[in-house]
Parts: sequence; C-alpha cells; structure tokens
Amino acid sequence: MMNNKDPETPELTNEDKMARGSAWMTIGNIGSRLLGVIYLLPWIYWLGEDALPANALFGMSYNVYALFLMISTAGLPSAIAKQVSYYNSINEYRASQKLFIRALQLMLGLGAVFAIIMYFAAPALARYAGGGVELIPSMRSLSVAILVIPLMSVIRGYFQGLQNVAPYAISQLIEQVARVGYMLVATFVIMRLGSGDYVAAVTQSTFAAFIGALASIAVLLYYYKKEKGRLDVLADMSPGKVKVNTTRLLLQTIREAVPFIIVGSGITIYKMVDQYTFIRTMSGFTEYSGQQLKSLFALFSSNPDKLVMVVIGLATSLATVGLPLVTEAFAKKDRPALAKLVGNNLQLYTFVMFPSTFGMMLLAYPLNTLFYQPNRLGANLLIAVSFSGLLLGLFMLTSSMLQGIYKNSSAVLYFVIGLAVKFLTQYLSIYMLESYGPVVSTILGFGVTCYLNLRKLQKETGFNVGLTFRRVVLIFMLSMAMIVFAAITRGIFGMVFTQERKVQSFILILIVAVIGVITYLYMTLKIRLADKLLGAKMASLRQKLRIK
Repeated sequence: MMNNKDPETPELTNEDKMARGSAWMTIGNIGSRLLGVIYLLPWIYWLGEDALPANALFGMSYNVYALFLMISTAGLPSAIAKQVSYYNSINEYRASQKLFIRALQLMLGLGAVFAIIMYFAAPALARYAGGGVELIPSMRSLSVAILVIPLMSVIRGYFQGLQNVAPYAISQLIEQVARVGYMLVATFVIMRLGSGDYVAAVTQSTFAAFIGALASIAVLLYYYKKEKGRLDVLADMSPGKVKVNTTRLLLQTIREAVPFIIVGSGITIYKMVDQYTFIRTMSGFTEYSGQQLKSLFALFSSNPDKLVMVVIGLATSLATVGLPLVTEAFAKKDRPALAKLVGNNLQLYTFVMFPSTFGMMLLAYPLNTLFYQPNRLGANLLIAVSFSGLLLGLFMLTSSMLQGIYKNSSAVLYFVIGLAVKFLTQYLSIYMLESYGPVVSTILGFGVTCYLNLRKLQKETGFNVGLTFRRVVLIFMLSMAMIVFAAITRGIFGMVFTQERKVQSFILILIVAVIGVITYLYMTLKIRLADKLLGAKMASLRQKLRIK
C-alpha cells in the first residue's frame, strides 16, 4: 500500500494517538466551555434590567433545541466514528467513504424534518412553557440551526474515525468564537444602538447557533479537502471485499442508539419538566406576574446552569477518559481490571467534583454578582443547583459506565424510575418551596437513579465498595479542609473587596480560588492521593514543588 508519509517520520503508536487526541479534545472542550461562560459578562451587562427575563427566554429555547438536536442526530456521529475506524483498520477505505456520504444524506434529511417540526411547533411549545409569544422567535431561530448541526456532527464523527481529532477540536473553538462574536455584536447593536428590544436581542443570540455551525462546517470542509486526495488514493487501493449495506447499517445504528439518546438527554428532559411545569404551577397559586415568573425561572435554571455545567462537564470528561477501557475489560471478561476501573472512575469524579462544587457554593454570591447581578436569592439558588450538580454528573458517569458494559436497558429503566420520582415530587416541591422546588425534585429523582446505577454496577463488576467509600470520604474531608482555608481567605479579603461590584467580585473570586487550589493540590500530593488517582506523573510534580 502506498505510503504518503516521510520515511523519516516515525509511525505514531496507539498511545501517542490517544495522547494527542486527548490533548486536542481537551483544548476544544475547555476552550469552547470557557467561551460559553465568558460571553455572559458583556451580554448580561448590555441587557441591563431585562437580563433575567432575557436569559429565561434564552434558556427555555435552548432546552427545547437541545432535545431536538439529540433526537435529530440519533447517535450517528459516534457510530460513524466507530464504523469508519473499523473499515479503515482493515483497509476498506471505499466502504467507509460510502458510509460517510450516506450518513451525510441521512443527516440532511433528518435535520430538515426536525427543523420544520420545531419551527411549526414553536407557538405551542412556547405557550405551554409559559413563555408566551416572546418565546416563539428565539425557538424558531434555533430551528434553523437544527437544519445544519446534524450535518456538522457527522463530519466531526468522520474525522474522529480517521483518528484525526484536530479538525474536530478546532471546529469546536471556531464554532464558539463565531457564535459568541455574532451574539455579542447583535446584542450590542440592538440594546445600545438600536431599539433596545430584549426579545430581538435574544432572538439574534439564539440565531448565533446557526452562524457558529456554518463557521464550524467551513473549517471541517477545509480539512476534509486537505485529506480528500490522500483518502481517494487509499480508497482506490481498497480490496473491496467488504460489501456494506449502508442504509441498513445506518437504520440499525439509529435503532440501537435509542437507549443512548434517552439517557444522553436525561438532564435536558429534567430541564424540560421544569420548563413546562414551573411557570404554569406557580401562576396557579401565586400573584407573580409573567415577567416575575420568567425571572424566577432564570434564577434557578438558566443562570446557574451555565456555571454548574462547566464544572460537571470538566469533571465527567476527566472521569470518562477510562470508559473505553471499561468496555475493553468487560469484553475480555477481566473482572478484576473492570472492578478496579469502575472504582477508580468514581473516585476520580469525586476528586474533581467535590472541591469544585463546594468552592462554587462558597463563592456563590460573588460569582452571581460577576456573571449576573448582586442577588441573594440568585446566590442561594446557585448553591442549591451546585449541590444538585453532584448528582447530575454522577448520573452521567454511572449511566455511561452501565452502557459501557452493555447494560443499556438497566440504564434506561433506572433513568425512567428517577424521572417518575421527579414528576411525583415536582408539583408539591414547587408548591412548598417555590423556586427551590424544581431543584429539590431533581435531587430526589437523580438521587434514586444514581443509587440504582451504583447498585447495578457493583453487582455486575464487583468494584470494591469499601475502598471506594473510604477514598470518597477522604476526598470529602480534604475538600472541607480546603473550604476552611478558602473561607478564611474570603473573610479576610471580603473586608477589602465588596461583593456587590463585578470587578471587586472577580478579584475576590480569583484570590480565594487560587488559595483553594493550592491548598487542595498540596494536601492531595502530600498524602499521595493524587498519585493513586492521576498516575505516576504526580510524583514528578511533587518533586518539582518540593513536597515530601
């Protein structure tokens, strides 16, 4: 087979490919997530007193959009990555190209169908959510994005299958830069130079998802054009022994993806329950106006979600690095290795999530001031949502591990049971606790699902519950020790910097966060816990920091 590479260039090992891929994916994920939070500062500032209802409309639109997007992609991007990688590994490049082209055609069709459905269903979806006519334009603007994002996702999956994830990661960053750039420019023009209509600003901000997708597709097509010549040569040299019924394979993939879609949409489905019950329930027994109810929705849902999901995303990304190894150990029936991997993943999750969550709870008021406005209720709700985030992330991790050992039906069943608990407690929780109610019912629902997931994982893998529990308790105690130091720091510098102003809140957050990170890092390195969870490289870090 022809080799286009320089003979002087050494072939990358699987470990090198994984390391390089992980680095690119981390850059793409972290970069896009940070951009997705930083834009809030000017966006909220320009919206002024309309910030809360505007963010409520934004969040309501995106909840519906996220569900439509998950259904319209039908799990195909990851399936395409898997199949392309398989056929290329046996030199059947022609088969993988045919599969890719057919997937693009299918995604164009699905994208068009679900974009049309979302566009025409927008008035009913907006009315039942309690968003009224103001919510319709932003929902419809996102339906345009549904048209092209499934296409973009499949191209990303194709590059993933080629084990070339740099275009994937770069397209993620460019997508966010284009999206954030467009929405900020549009919001500034409308709110500061134009009509000042916050509904128009939100509509353009949601339409920015389409702009970002187009920018991402442009980047992906550029890299595809660069790769096409080499791939065509390889395709011409394919033996052609494998005949693939691409249509049947794609339909089978969609059918098999249903459990993954249900579980993968879990958090979005919970948000949809909140969206379609909170305002309607509250309007039935309170005197709040529609605008006040939208503001309350923003305080417990749209506002804290943007901050908490960053922490959850980073923690689960780190913990799920070992998920392919879980599947591999299960396939090889290596029970000891499987048990160890599951226990380590759970410990690694708490290692990141505990200090991050408790730190966010400690800094809830200045964080709320920095990204939104000084608001005691908003800060208290951020604390509550941060706590629920522990269970949201654990749900994502444990469900993924269940699916990794082919217990899809169990993962779906336990999610449905938890969702039933959410439904059963939702109305009473709202009635008794108002804006705290949906958060409490979410904690109860995901709490039940996580318990069932962990019990099933223990039964199937036999991971060491005692060791895992002791490590989790140790991580909790170290996190509490970190919080003590951070709280003292906040108390001291809180006398210098007020939490009512954005710049001073930022300085306070930065100082407290640095002290917290240094304290936690020192303790985990000192007692060798970081070595056990993050590997031998922590020993060299300890030497560099001169920690004995």
